[in-house]
Amino acid sequence: MTNAAERLGRLRADHEALLTRANVPAATGNGVYHRWQHPVVTAAHVPLEWRYDFNSDTNPFMQERLGINATFNAGAMLWPKDGQAKYIVVVRVEGDDRKSFFAIAESANGIDNFRFWPAPVVLPQTDEPDTNVYDMRLTQHADGWIYGLFCTERKDLSLPHDTSAATAQCGIARTKDLITWERLPDLKTNSGQQRNVVLHPEFVDGQYALYTRPQDGFISVGGGGGIGWGLTRDMTNPVIESEVIVDTKVYHTIKEVKNGQGPAPIRTADGWLHLAHGVRNTAAGLRYVLYMFMTDLNAPWKVTYAPGGHLIAPQGDERVGDVSNVCFSNGWIVNDKDEVYIYYASSDTRLHVATSSVARLIDYCKNTPSDPLTSAACVQQRLDLISRNQAYSGQTFPENS
Repeated sequence: MTNAAERLGRLRADHEALLTRANVPAATGNGVYHRWQHPVVTAAHVPLEWRYDFNSDTNPFMQERLGINATFNAGAMLWPKDGQAKYIVVVRVEGDDRKSFFAIAESANGIDNFRFWPAPVVLPQTDEPDTNVYDMRLTQHADGWIYGLFCTERKDLSLPHDTSAATAQCGIARTKDLITWERLPDLKTNSGQQRNVVLHPEFVDGQYALYTRPQDGFISVGGGGGIGWGLTRDMTNPVIESEVIVDTKVYHTIKEVKNGQGPAPIRTADGWLHLAHGVRNTAAGLRYVLYMFMTDLNAPWKVTYAPGGHLIAPQGDERVGDVSNVCFSNGWIVNDKDEVYIYYASSDTRLHVATSSVARLIDYCKNTPSDPLTSAACVQQRLDLISRNQAYSGQTFPENS
């Protein structure tokens, strides 16, 4: 029988091989972005010290004591370290016990060799402790703080006998070093519950601006929904008195059931680039995809471009996981070369990256047709494209018989 020390040695070797595995681009894509072949962070990337008791007296079989179920839905930013900018992801790590927590992993190039920092994030509690926390959006704000906005889940005390009844609100923490976090009060709005709240990186009319997602219940948006917009004067007492909808859900589209802001938008000379998720219902359950839109540079609540359809949808192995058929993103990074790294999770299980550029994403948003909302109009879009291509190439395409 293999003893504990031998097994631990094998575990360390396998773990190091995973962490140092080079990533490679996937097959030729659509010209908007490149997928990469391997997930960038998985449950197996989590440090062995977080999962195993190394003492052979108390763990003679070297069994995993605190298992990790998934690593997904990560906030992201560049972080200066050792004279260079590191790619940082604040990962939602979910244990086998279904509790999520935040942990930071870093990479020198943003596509592979991600390693977790020595310990998970220690998140202070409010007077009403969180039962579960997840999906942190990071914003480096003009006020000098780094804010982390996340979902805080608690038991719905109005339904004491329903053990699945919960409430969701926007928790807020801020930091200067990503190590010590100051917990601020939860966001207050006039909506029943909140998810997918994101802090805009700049002041608007001298106030903090937030993208919200008002909803009636924990899962269902009910009569609410859509990406909202609201202002608050003080993040240490965050109150939004009124919300307007920036981007609404629409019947028979990729966002017919609900939609929500992904990470904080990217400022460009042409306006703000937004990444969001849209949800529709299918016979197999809810399907989550990612889509983009742009808003006015001086009025970030006004949509200027809205390309139709999804940007990223789950493909192949990405479609299988704890919650299948899901793509979700709450983190992206722009580096000094204007390259964009989109960190997206597949099926609530693992974290991936797709790479593009600011120029490509602007072109995609400005020049991709919007959804015309009917099948007949979609056919006409394609006929128009075919006609333009015929004129350009001089090639005659066969007509329908």
